[in-house]
Amino acid sequence: MEHSLTFMSDGLKLAGVLHVPDDRKPGERLPTFIVLHGFVGTKDKSHVEIISRMIADMGYCVFRMDFRGCGESEGARGEVRCFDQVADTRNAVTFLSEREEVDPARIGVTGHSFGAAVAIFAGGVDERIACVVSFCGWGDGERKFRRQHPTPEAWEKFTGILEKGRKHKAETGESLWVSRFDVVPIPPELRGNLSPKAQFEVPVETAISMYSFRADDVVGSIAPRPLLLFHTAHDVITPMEESLRLFEKAGANAELMIPTGVSHFPVSDQDRPHTQALVEAWLKKFFPSPKLAAA
Repeated sequence: MEHSLTFMSDGLKLAGVLHVPDDRKPGERLPTFIVLHGFVGTKDKSHVEIISRMIADMGYCVFRMDFRGCGESEGARGEVRCFDQVADTRNAVTFLSEREEVDPARIGVTGHSFGAAVAIFAGGVDERIACVVSFCGWGDGERKFRRQHPTPEAWEKFTGILEKGRKHKAETGESLWVSRFDVVPIPPELRGNLSPKAQFEVPVETAISMYSFRADDVVGSIAPRPLLLFHTAHDVITPMEESLRLFEKAGANAELMIPTGVSHFPVSDQDRPHTQALVEAWLKKFFPSPKLAAA
């Protein structure tokens, strides 16, 4: 069953969809995952919707949500601020803790790409989060951007955009808007994985917020709660080395998986069976649903 829900975060109404297993017993409170979308993405018709359905099939309640300013949620369009998204995640934990379907002591957070970085940070600062799963995430915004804009010419262009945006804001009081692909390059052949509801322009302040965001600083605080860092080898969008660096700073009960593949989208049609088998085995060991525990 799927329920369209809304909850409040810093005075804004945010939208989400709660997946509840059909075989849930009356009064049963299930382990639950909040699923966070990527860079100016959306919960619908997206990679995180596929992730949500994959996890729901394993017997969990799953709540996929739109961050403020994205999808069906309130907030200025495209004006993504990393710490606002952390706040949205923590407010979603509060909201779900009161749902009759949800075990408040077993709420996990997962995300893809940018959403994975937010999931790690939220897990590091909020002890109510019982488990974190990162799909192709990152730990240091500046380090990530340097690898995404690897040549001197590309780095000069990117940092020039940041400086131009700061100057424009100071002189006019308004944001300079740029293509999302000038901030996070995505090869044309992979852009079909983006949701048609995603946004394709962002204010420069969004890139500046990402530049200074460091999940690295708090990933060690997740321990001893379980953490899975899942990153496809040779990811051409978010460098796989980001998850390596996060793992180096993580504590007990952290595991790093680097399956073969070049896609940034590990539950695309060709990769989903392999991804699902790996993630399901890890969850069965570290954070099982009743369905997995009985399997």
